[in-house]
Amino acid sequence: MEWLVLIGRILYSMIFILFGLNHFTKLDAMAQYAASNGVPVPTVATLITGLMLVLGGLSVLLGYKSKIGSLLLVIFLVPTAFLMHKFWGLNDPMMASNQMAHFMKNLALAGSALLIYHFGTGPKSLE
Repeated sequence: MEWLVLIGRILYSMIFILFGLNHFTKLDAMAQYAASNGVPVPTVATLITGLMLVLGGLSVLLGYKSKIGSLLLVIFLVPTAFLMHKFWGLNDPMMASNQMAHFMKNLALAGSALLIYHFGTGPKSLE
């Protein structure tokens, strides 16, 4: 059963590591999207959040400093849900539905990060 925890950590951390790397490889596009949502200093914000995602994802994946890593993820996910996925007030029902799905996904991932913060990363961790 301890391998299931490791597999879960791998699956959970993949989204953060991959999207965090996208913040660097697609910096201009990501910063433009952030700017269109009213994020101040969008290029700097994109770089900082990319770092938060990569470090948080690697922390969970490796099971190293998971309290810090999971908090980085929560600190990214909750504000991002409200800043970048404002589904309320959108006139296009499909766009509103899509943004609501992203909003709820962020909150669900934040909830999982809080569980990791509390319970740790389990067996096969570097901690």
